[in-house]
Amino acid sequence: MTPPATPPEQARQTVRRVLDAARAAGRTTLTAPEGRALATAYGIPTPAEGVAATADEAAALARDIGFPVACKIVSPDITHKTEAGGVRTGLGTPDAVRDAFAAVTSAARAYAPHARVEGVQIQRMVPPGSHEVIVGAVTDPTFGKLVAFGLGGVLVEVLRDVTFRLAPATTADARSMLDGIKAAAVLRGVRGTPPADREALAAVITAVSQLAADFAEIAEIDLNPVFAGPNGVLAADIRVLLGAPPPPPRRRHTREEILASTDRLMRPRSVAVIGASNETGKIGNSVMRNLVDGGFPGDIHPVNPRADDILGRKAYASITDVPGDVDVAVFAIPARLVPAALEETGRKGVPNAVLIPSGFAETGERALQDRVAAIAEEHGVRLLGPNIYGYYSTWHDLCATFCTPYDIKGPVALTSQSGGIGMAILGFARATGTGVSAIVGLGNKSDLDEDDLLTWFGEDPHTECVAMHLEDLKDGRAFVEAARATVPRKPVVVLKAGRTAAGARAAGSHTGALAGDDAVYDDILRQAGVIRAPGLGDMLEYARALPVLPAPAGDNVVIITGAGGSGVLLSDAVADNGLRLMDIPPDLDAAFRRLIPPFGAAGNPVDITGGEPPATYEAAIRLGLEDPRVHALVLGYWHTVITPPMVFAELTARAVADFRARGITKPVVASLAGDTEVERASAHLFAHGVAAYPYTTETPVAVLGAKYRWARAAGLLRT
Repeated sequence: MTPPATPPEQARQTVRRVLDAARAAGRTTLTAPEGRALATAYGIPTPAEGVAATADEAAALARDIGFPVACKIVSPDITHKTEAGGVRTGLGTPDAVRDAFAAVTSAARAYAPHARVEGVQIQRMVPPGSHEVIVGAVTDPTFGKLVAFGLGGVLVEVLRDVTFRLAPATTADARSMLDGIKAAAVLRGVRGTPPADREALAAVITAVSQLAADFAEIAEIDLNPVFAGPNGVLAADIRVLLGAPPPPPRRRHTREEILASTDRLMRPRSVAVIGASNETGKIGNSVMRNLVDGGFPGDIHPVNPRADDILGRKAYASITDVPGDVDVAVFAIPARLVPAALEETGRKGVPNAVLIPSGFAETGERALQDRVAAIAEEHGVRLLGPNIYGYYSTWHDLCATFCTPYDIKGPVALTSQSGGIGMAILGFARATGTGVSAIVGLGNKSDLDEDDLLTWFGEDPHTECVAMHLEDLKDGRAFVEAARATVPRKPVVVLKAGRTAAGARAAGSHTGALAGDDAVYDDILRQAGVIRAPGLGDMLEYARALPVLPAPAGDNVVIITGAGGSGVLLSDAVADNGLRLMDIPPDLDAAFRRLIPPFGAAGNPVDITGGEPPATYEAAIRLGLEDPRVHALVLGYWHTVITPPMVFAELTARAVADFRARGITKPVVASLAGDTEVERASAHLFAHGVAAYPYTTETPVAVLGAKYRWARAAGLLRT
């Protein structure tokens, strides 16, 4: 039974006294009784227990508590009691308790001869039939306090079936965690095992998350195991680790401040190029040429004290000499000259500086980068970079970069932390004809980062999808906040590099050991509604396809194919991407059967066979589009002379266009198998609202799965 909740202020005072006492004693680990005191204060139920100083006291305490009991060593110097041999369980008699007392104290002294032993904890054993789970909290360098939940017990670090949420977590967050582990079905009861009390578990999760959030110095909390039965839960073992005081919080700009400065960055009326040059091959020359040749309609001011004229425009010795307001200063000078030029930029009142040069933190010059950031903050200048290729804002004919120009306008905004990835993005966009609203390099992220840009792109009417390559986040919570504001209106795709990196520090608890960087990113990005791409190609394909596909209204996916083999592979891909093949109702099944030959196959996939003429393809596709119970179509085409690739592409595009004109919009993706003609057919389909790919059954379904993940996060699917 869960005890009555302690009043919040009283609870915090109780915890504060315990933590202060531990700090005063020079300890970073709480003892089991201290952990129990924290749990009790926050309403976390624990088994009946007490601490004994002698074997006889232990036996007497066990009789009072009721057998069976467990004996656990109490020592502020022994973090993992089981490893030290400091735990005995299933003790059913006073003599067994006395023997266990002697055994655990002896084992503890052998394990850590200088450890302080404060007694032995006697704890009532939980009745059999409960599920063992872990509930914990950890302090993550990117996202701050997190709460964790998963399968517990001795195999927790082997199975690693755990999920994370930002702390403090809501009850809805906690319930989603119960369903977010692979073994979620176990908690619902299988093979005669009773289900866990979901509401009691959710209450423990929220309590642990609140405890961690309330006290900055709590580095980790570990409740393992928590025994979850049908009538409640009990936290049998509680470990709390204290850490160093958190660093000062990063300066946060308000949403209004971000939008005001970024609006002038992405839609400038005047750009100055500091280090502009007439010499071909210089970065300052390339930036000037891209701005001029790209047709930027605003003022372009070259800044160079050794030139009077650059590319036909008057040059100025200093940015302070430039007449009128300047929205963006693009720096194309060596790193060592940046601080002085940035001081002048600040005095001029320029709101944005784009730092192209390298030679900062990426080369070990952290102090120089910090100095530049401090100058910018003093003058209210937002910094993009340093160590970047620049940026493109195509709808405003702005190409502020020394790299290849790009001017195909479209709905996709792309950012990258790496210059090399940025150029891969550019090449992909050109090769596929993908229209972009912006391509932005972030580099070292001395100031502006993903959450700033995401805030802007979320409001930009020209942007329908945002795709971001990142190696890290400076402020994970700010990014989550920006993503949550954007996702209800447009998809956000993230490629997080470093998936296989181990955690940055050694963990002192099970929860800490489970909180590897990638596991945390995966769960928190999903919690924010972000679509995570597994690779660069996936990110680019998602970004290209998502604006093309309308949002689905429901989960019913139907495959229509001309080849049975493709149908099998497409079915596998549907399952791999978390989609659901529709159970075809009898009337719709009969309608499909009337269209296909007797040796074809209805059901789902619908196999019309490869020898059918174009009319059969078109009729089947139109039937799928017409029926309101079908929410998405996956098409599998097989190249034949009877229905050539472009014929298939044209009939499909025509059918989709006809239904969209009638207000019937469903996502349609296609896999085309055949000779090289299927490449042109796929391009035609893409241009007409069908995400089509040659030579692959995986990619079209993957982009459909990404669209579904966004639709779920945005709350667009009918239940």
